[in-house]
Formats: sequence, structure tokens, C-alpha cells
Amino acid sequence: MTDKNRRIEIMGIVNITDDSYFADSRCLGKDGLPETGKVIEKAAGMMEEGADIIDLGACSTRPGSAAVGADEEWKRLAPALDAVRKNFPNAKISVDTYWSSVVRKAYDLIGPFMVNDISAGEDDPDMLPTVGRLGLEYIAMHKRGNPATMQNLCRYTDVAEEVLDYFRKFGIKAARAGIKDWILDPGFGFAKDIGQNYRLLSDLGKFTATGHRILVGISRKSMIYKLLGITPEESLPQTQVLHLAALERGADILRVHDVAEAVRTVRIYRQL
Repeated sequence: MTDKNRRIEIMGIVNITDDSYFADSRCLGKDGLPETGKVIEKAAGMMEEGADIIDLGACSTRPGSAAVGADEEWKRLAPALDAVRKNFPNAKISVDTYWSSVVRKAYDLIGPFMVNDISAGEDDPDMLPTVGRLGLEYIAMHKRGNPATMQNLCRYTDVAEEVLDYFRKFGIKAARAGIKDWILDPGFGFAKDIGQNYRLLSDLGKFTATGHRILVGISRKSMIYKLLGITPEESLPQTQVLHLAALERGADILRVHDVAEAVRTVRIYRQL
């Protein structure tokens, strides 16, 4: 049954990278600096199409990608972050990072924002205390280990139950760090094979019992294009199929490359 009162948000992806798996999302120049004009254009377009959150990331976090380090990440992120805040002072901004130093610098630059951490604080021991101290919204994702070795980690008896258990334990750590407002991301594509990703999505409704909002990031991912033998560029229609399935199972935030299409999917879901 559709919950007409549920707050559903669309998070638009802006990658300040040169290696993210969906090429159209990349906004990094050959000089290693952000193409701020392109960043602003993308952010403006997404907000016009109905995005509630703009998610800026300066290091590709796809499984198998190479980390660039906190200093290089900040070098890429700072000009783009400053430009988005100055051009869109009321925009809700998310920063996709697992470095506490990047969080502190971003806070000093633009004030409060949402932290989108694929490591749920595991990759930087100072992340959770930093977020708690600054009182920021926080997205914790399940990835289990290093993205470069994901293929060695895909062993689950019950993927949904094991991911749920991970977040039960994370909740204790978050509370100790003073984090009161955190969002749960099951981590589609991270440490999970194609079948496990679909089982996890099928069981997504179980996560609503945690009482935390649920973010789903499945836009144009390999669980779609590898299954069907297509490219990320060809996977938009099937992405919307999975977005609808996620909404039906309780997703509160969709992290997407294609805002207009996701907004329409939410509208269809509401109509149903």
C-alpha cells in the first residue's frame, strides 16, 4: 500500500571525477580541476527537474576504483562546492566522501550539509566523531571491506539479514559518536553479486523496521547492465523499473543520474 505521507526525495549525482562508470555524470577537466561551469549547469538542471538534494563527489566510489586521497579529493571538490553554494544558496547539498578532513573543510566552507559516506565510518576512525560533533545529517552505506577486493567478499547466508545486522551494530557506534540523524544505504553493488543485489532489493521492506530513512542507489548500475548485456548509457528504462520496486518496498531517497525520469517515477508511484 502506498504511504501518501511518506517524504520521498530525489538526490541528483554530480561527479567531479574522470572515471565514474556513467560518463555523462563526470565534471572533471583534463587539468585535474573541476569544470565548475558544467557543475553549475548540472546542478541547475537537476533542481529545475525536481531534485531535492545535490550530491557532489570528487572521488569515484565504484567497486574497483582507485582512491585519490583526501588532499586531491578536496582540491577537486572545494571549487565546485563553493560554486554550487554561491549560485544556489538554498540548495540541500550532500558530499560523497569517507574522509573526516574533507567533512571539516567542507563545513568551514559552506556550513551544514549532508555527509554521504560509503564506508559508514570504517575507512576513517575520526569520521563518526566529526559528524557527531558538527551535528550533520549522515548517510551510512554497507560496503564491507575495500571496493578493490569486492569479488572476494560476496558470501552471505541471507544478504538482507546480514546487512540489517551490520546496521544494528552501526547504530550503536553512531549513538556513541552523538549522531542522531542517520540514513541507511544498503549498498547495492558493493560486496554483492548480481543475484544478491536483487535479493537485497526484494527484501528492502525489512529495513523499514529500523526506523531510519532508506537511501537506494541503483541508478544505471552493473546489476542492471551486466544482467542484460547492455551499457550504463542504455540502462535508463530498467533503472526506473528498479526505482519503482524500491519505492514500493519503502525507499525514501533515490540517488540518481536522471532526475526528471526519477521524479516521474515517484509521481507514478504516488498515483498507484
